[in-house]
Amino acid sequence: MARRPLPRILTSGTVSIARSRELARTAADSATDVLHPLITITKGLRRLAAAGRRKWTETPKDRRGPLLFLVASVILVVALIPYGPLLGLVTLMATAAWQGRDRTPVRTGPDEAQVERLSSLYEALVPYFSVADDPSPLYSHGGEWDKVFSGHDFDNDGRISRLVLRYPAYFTDGEADARARIEHLLHAKSGRGREYHFTWDEEGNRLTLTVLAPLPTDIAAQRFVTSPGETVLGFTDETSVQRTLPVTDGAQKQRDVPPVVWRTGIRSTEPHLLAVGQPGSGTTTLLRSVAVQALLHGDVVIVEGSGTGEYACLVGRGGVLAVECGLSGALATLEWATNETERRLIAANQARQAGHPTPDDCKRPLWILVDRPSALGHLAAADGVSDPQALLQVPLRHGRAAAVTVVVAEQFDSLDALTDPVRQHTRARVVLGPATPAQMREVLGVEPRTTPTPDVPPGRGYARLGSGPVHRLQVPATPDPYDDATSDAHCRAVLELLPERSAPPADAEPEPAVVES
Repeated sequence: MARRPLPRILTSGTVSIARSRELARTAADSATDVLHPLITITKGLRRLAAAGRRKWTETPKDRRGPLLFLVASVILVVALIPYGPLLGLVTLMATAAWQGRDRTPVRTGPDEAQVERLSSLYEALVPYFSVADDPSPLYSHGGEWDKVFSGHDFDNDGRISRLVLRYPAYFTDGEADARARIEHLLHAKSGRGREYHFTWDEEGNRLTLTVLAPLPTDIAAQRFVTSPGETVLGFTDETSVQRTLPVTDGAQKQRDVPPVVWRTGIRSTEPHLLAVGQPGSGTTTLLRSVAVQALLHGDVVIVEGSGTGEYACLVGRGGVLAVECGLSGALATLEWATNETERRLIAANQARQAGHPTPDDCKRPLWILVDRPSALGHLAAADGVSDPQALLQVPLRHGRAAAVTVVVAEQFDSLDALTDPVRQHTRARVVLGPATPAQMREVLGVEPRTTPTPDVPPGRGYARLGSGPVHRLQVPATPDPYDDATSDAHCRAVLELLPERSAPPADAEPEPAVVES
């Protein structure tokens, strides 16, 4: 027997039901705030009544008569004096309000377990923040931790979530190795499996440790609110950037998140990008996300060295000039890109000398995306031909003036195969996946001010634009829609962003069917 479909209210009314529940919860909270004085007085009257009943029960039977006569006399006197009933009612309400107040004790300091944790952390810092000839050391074995820990917060599990500590002025906080030792110790003692941010105040000799919240992983590829020349690499912490973008998350809710925006064009100081990571870390996903955004205002050329067909969804699309996986095709495509860069430079120079504006075909952005060029370099060396990376020299050096942007993705094990022009002219850097401090320093130039966790989701890493600060980064989910492991929601999100096919080949693979939920 075929199953009957669910009622429409259960399939399409989930958002309305959730919104109604949120409104009801808000109304209940508002009513509780308004009626709080009445609730307090009612609670106090119940306590007074319970205390009177208990007093009456504890009184011996031979004394209940005089006690009842005394209470009645007091009530009669109050009723006869001027304004007596009103004063009695006010006194009763005040007493009830006092008795019905919230008596929950407020904790003003750490408990025993937290004190033990802070003391242990203090003792662990003594060898790093003390010297033998210090007449009045801040850190000493058996010393008082509350003199150096000026601020501390704990989470529900009893682990440190924020810590502010003082350190001696003679500590070499200007040396990266000295800071790294302290950060490693605090990371180990405060609890592993979380990301910590360290803020060093060299002038005030203070170090602030803060636990960072996980970056959102439920944001898929979509139309981002950006201007031409801006590319969203991913999303970061709210305190790192001064801008937010409206996005739709996995629950189809609108919210504002802080992005890492990479600006390209003639006025950009970081016109080219290098992304490095381990296998499966998300470098291909980053290039696919960049390609989808670049197709809005420019043309794209893709060279895939791995040959796995990760960019097959872009073949034949409007604005995609070429998607090459073989060595001969990659050499021909990159040679054309070199000639196109030179042509644009010559045409723009001639237009300026003649006093004319730059031609439109020279201002349309051209993106050259190269995934794993080292694999093509090995094939070129085996065949005795030139390395395809040599053809990137002209676009890298003169691409900014010709509106040509180069994006290169490589893995850590083949990082040494990158040529000097690629290393020198890719000032925007991205590191994805787990990496050692030495690897991050080699790619980013400096180490991040956070402690990465060993297990990270795909697309998680760090980004640095030129000589700016290092940002935590989570790349929006942009998987291959032709991959069987891609969910229907992500497949639909990517396919909706792709341009229409300009000239579909006869043997083109049909787009995957998306099941409507």
